[in-house]
Amino acid sequence: MSAEFELTRNITIGQYLPTGSVVHRLDPRFKLAAFVVMILAIAICNTYIGNLFALAICTWMFSVSKIPLHYGISGIKPAVPFIIILAIMQLLFYGEIANGGTIYLKYGFVTISSESIRLVVVSAMRFVEVIFLSSVLTLSTSTTELTHGMERLLGPLEKVKFPVHAFALIITIAIRFVPTFAMEMEKMMKAQASRGADFGTGEWWRIVRRTKDMFPIIIPLFNVALARAEDLILAMEARCYVPGASRTRFAHYKATSKDYLAILFSVVISVIMLGIPF
Repeated sequence: MSAEFELTRNITIGQYLPTGSVVHRLDPRFKLAAFVVMILAIAICNTYIGNLFALAICTWMFSVSKIPLHYGISGIKPAVPFIIILAIMQLLFYGEIANGGTIYLKYGFVTISSESIRLVVVSAMRFVEVIFLSSVLTLSTSTTELTHGMERLLGPLEKVKFPVHAFALIITIAIRFVPTFAMEMEKMMKAQASRGADFGTGEWWRIVRRTKDMFPIIIPLFNVALARAEDLILAMEARCYVPGASRTRFAHYKATSKDYLAILFSVVISVIMLGIPF
């Protein structure tokens, strides 16, 4: 039962683990661009071998970043129920509209074909790969670096009056609040369990029951989220933050050969995933 309340162990997105690796020392602009290229390639790749290759690369990146692999595996656990539900829906209903492939079972509106099975496997692998990449990115990049890197990458959009700074700030705050909300949710679950709430006694595959068990903490969690947001607003106003105001930059980044190699590496890996006829 104790493992049910350790939510912060299973949340890797939004946390930072300084190990001093070469990935940590990359320019955040180039690091973000490299990860975006690889995620786009993963979203497009629809073959078994291509995704196996991408999964191997994502696993290898934990070693390069000097981040234990169990951090990435822990990040998959919260997404397992969603992956299972999506896999069942794709397996049962996608075969009706799939083009080509061998039909193994057809009963009413339920059609199971080789294409629906391929989609289930490939989609599950994509989820794991994206979670791995997101975990490596956030664990190797601080919140400040994420903000600065995203703002620099989206800088050209300022010419069309796009609020680049506000957008980058919103995204990074949302990422940073993920572990914070997990910690608050963990506290609420322990408090409810101490009062007799039924947490952690149901089997993991009983998704409906486990979802119902979470209802008593949804409203308190929203209240905490609103209180945190209000505290953040007051803190920003106390520091005279004005949205849209012109401001100087404290951090100035200068690209090195390692940053260009990181971009080249991501492009080569993407070409291998998409270009080679697996």
